[in-house]
Amino acid sequence: MFDWNDLKAFLAVGRGGSTLAASKALGVNQTTVARRIESLEGALGFKLFERGQSGSRLTEAGQALIGEAELVERAAIRFANQAAGQLRGVAGALRLTTNELVANTMVIPALGAFREIHPDVQVDLVVTDRALDLENGEADLAIRTGKALAESDLVARKIADHDMALYCSRDYAARRGAPTSPDDLKDHDLIDVAMEMGEFPGATWMMRHSGGKTPITRSNSLGSLLQAVRAGLGVGALPCTVADMDPDLLRCSEVIEEARATSWIVTRRDLKDTPRVRAFIDFMAPHLQQIVRRNAEIGLQRQTEQAAVVIPFPTSSAG
Repeated sequence: MFDWNDLKAFLAVGRGGSTLAASKALGVNQTTVARRIESLEGALGFKLFERGQSGSRLTEAGQALIGEAELVERAAIRFANQAAGQLRGVAGALRLTTNELVANTMVIPALGAFREIHPDVQVDLVVTDRALDLENGEADLAIRTGKALAESDLVARKIADHDMALYCSRDYAARRGAPTSPDDLKDHDLIDVAMEMGEFPGATWMMRHSGGKTPITRSNSLGSLLQAVRAGLGVGALPCTVADMDPDLLRCSEVIEEARATSWIVTRRDLKDTPRVRAFIDFMAPHLQQIVRRNAEIGLQRQTEQAAVVIPFPTSSAG
């Protein structure tokens, strides 16, 4: 049986290229790293590294074993995480509700990273645009977005603020052009949305400036609204952090100030300190904040790149 600390030294030298780099990565002295490598090589009966003035280079045998050592490392990390979870009680199921757009573009991509840390927590998604009643147990947590949260006994942690703007697909712009002012909206195909949880301010702004034009279609979810705009059916209001990431979409307007919204993670007071709920909130809030910041940075870059195709029109002076 090999000492796990010897394997850690093997991985660190293999990754860093020297015992000095490995000692810094492991937080031990260089002599200890060298002694552990010698111990492992002695147990194996062959050399893992060729030593030289420039550092330590994996031998052919070392290269063949590095992947296996990484599998051991991942298993050890999973073991430690599960043991820590058991000690803290971070285990069990929780039910999270949110809308389709947030679920598909933000929550689901983050669940893999969450499970790496808390493999014993089962996250069940209840995807709906309806605001489920957390106080009556329809779900344990919710990610909600709006101008403000309704008054209740629920506790909330803010995730981020979100901008809204009008978008169309590249295909639509090629066929019909893009609106260049709010007045132009009456001459375009518009996609409205009417959700169970209430009005969507971006869509409300768009329809108010369309001169009473009837939308060509109306969706009841943000997920299907995104798909309708992407399919080239017309112009629609979408969250910038999602739409700006889609290379097939073009932003037609500047940010609609009155449509700015905020997202929160919400739960009941009696659940907020439950280990699995606390662990989920403490992971998901900063993780989603990072996604929003990253998407906003990429969005700014893409707005510059798309300027030759569509120049977003101002919205603040249009009322």
